[in-house]
Amino acid sequence: MDETQPFLTAISQVGFPIVLTGYLLLRFEKKLETLTESILKLTEIINNYMNEENHGK
Repeated sequence: MDETQPFLTAISQVGFPIVLTGYLLLRFEKKLETLTESILKLTEIINNYMNEENHGK
């Protein structure tokens, strides 16, 4: 079975804009998860740095 067949079926049933929106939302969700993880790691690094600075004085 062709990989594009499910997409073509979905487009014919619900329309191109809805399928495109769903696809983009799934992609953005993955990118948002990656950004959230990066922000959490950065926050942890900053907190560790600030704690080291305060204990060093």
